[in-house]
Amino acid sequence: MDNFIQAKDLKFSFTDNYSEKPVKNEVLKNISLNIERGSFVALLGHNGSGKSTLAKCFNAIYLPEGGKVYVNGMDTAEEKNLMDIRRSAGMVFQDPDNQIVATIVEEDVAFALENLGVEPAEIRRRVDDSLKTVGMYEYRMHAPHRLSGGQKQRVAIAGILAMQPECILLDEPTAMLDPQGRREVMETIKKLNRENGVTIVLITHYMDEAAQADRVVVIDDGEIILDSAPKQVFSQVQTMKNLGLDVPQATELAYRLSKAGYDMPADILYEDECVQAIARLLKG
Repeated sequence: MDNFIQAKDLKFSFTDNYSEKPVKNEVLKNISLNIERGSFVALLGHNGSGKSTLAKCFNAIYLPEGGKVYVNGMDTAEEKNLMDIRRSAGMVFQDPDNQIVATIVEEDVAFALENLGVEPAEIRRRVDDSLKTVGMYEYRMHAPHRLSGGQKQRVAIAGILAMQPECILLDEPTAMLDPQGRREVMETIKKLNRENGVTIVLITHYMDEAAQADRVVVIDDGEIILDSAPKQVFSQVQTMKNLGLDVPQATELAYRLSKAGYDMPADILYEDECVQAIARLLKG
């Protein structure tokens, strides 16, 4: 697969102008990262690690202070590319209420398309297709404020999908949701990736969600610390804990059993794997 997003020696800083003397805080430090087209990548890191800033650099919300970011071959630093970059890589934020602007679901999904001057018949087709993809077509005439958190987030995703992006960047989209809402959104994300080929970059604090990705990238203090398949990353339990991060619950249980002297695999991610390993122990 070719690379849809490329970051080369990316640097980014914020300047605190409210202090007596402006203070420059380096957030991203020479980040080099390639994200393949059609892949599903989870970005992990504690608060302030730089993961959300990195995602916003991928969407050209922030521009590099040093180095380069290319999205679908386009340099984010070139202003002429801005609209095409945001069409190629749409962003979904933590709070869906910040992205919902209309009083009817289908009108909200159509909002950006209308502003772009898309033909009415094409708008109708894209709105219907997007809502069907996220399982919200039957709610197309509902008021968004009457929907659950998970449903609102799926409407927000539909609004991005209607723009026909090749990549979706999701910044903690399940953080404000209950378990049912989280499941709904994750099923939608996986469907878009596996059935529609959409490149997914997911920022999350839920390790069980990250375990569903193809690849996990861990960021700490503006630098990439780990970058591998979920089994390889989460098997490094102590390293994750030292970074202030958790691991999936099944991985944690296997780790504790192993520390207690039981022969447990180090790369357990899922509940069924853990159950099978414990059953083997009991039989032994």
